[in-house]
Amino acid sequence: MFSKKSFSVVFLKKNLHLGAANLKQQKLSNSEKYAWQFIQDHLESIPVLSIVALGQQANVSTATIIRTLRKRGFKGYSDFKHHLVEENQDSYTNLARADSDIRSAIMKNEHEVTNTIKMIKIADVEKAVQQIRRAQTIYIFARGFSELIAEELLVKLQLLKKNCQLSDDPNIIQTLATDIRPGNLVIIISLNGETPELVEAARRISQNRAPILLITTNGTSSIGKYASLILCGFKSETTYFPAYEVHSRLPLQVITRVLLDSYVIRTKK
Repeated sequence: MFSKKSFSVVFLKKNLHLGAANLKQQKLSNSEKYAWQFIQDHLESIPVLSIVALGQQANVSTATIIRTLRKRGFKGYSDFKHHLVEENQDSYTNLARADSDIRSAIMKNEHEVTNTIKMIKIADVEKAVQQIRRAQTIYIFARGFSELIAEELLVKLQLLKKNCQLSDDPNIIQTLATDIRPGNLVIIISLNGETPELVEAARRISQNRAPILLITTNGTSSIGKYASLILCGFKSETTYFPAYEVHSRLPLQVITRVLLDSYVIRTKK
């Protein structure tokens, strides 16, 4: 749907009769006046509406629309639409370009989700579910924007009656990593798997032989070397914030949702 701010609606309303400036306009009936007012109030929609769709929205017949437009000096609905586009060609060109850009953004997210789902191995999800099920305490480590994913995971695991805690402070992470022992589980959420403090924490945890579940988009990362299990998603190289390290965490969110849903399914049995 076109926004009224995208092109000069006011200008259009002042110039709808230009195509018939030298013709005497006929008097409109009440139904035609209503149709004409509806058209003026919805000019931003006209270029993408068929005459049938317009008639349904306005609750008038297509014949009424045609009569109204002809009395206003246009040959018909197509002529009227052509007039709108012609008067605002630049605006519509920009809108079409914007629509294409938005479509690309949508496709980028769809691509990430689709490819992440394809990469998820059911056997690995099953192993992760069993690790969560057996763990006495679950420690979740995350930094930056991955903390948002970690917080959701924490809350849902706690709702499922699991003893679980989240740490995002580098100093606390290092302290906890030294003391974690087998029987517990560490879940590290890291987009690239290269965050220095998380790499060091993984090294310390592995020395204590405690299991590490890594949720990432980089299966060959430094953290991955110490992980007992990796759930890896697809990371798009396209970013709309190139100056900052704020790549989409959508793949990580997809993985955690699949993991949580699978855990619920298994524990209900």
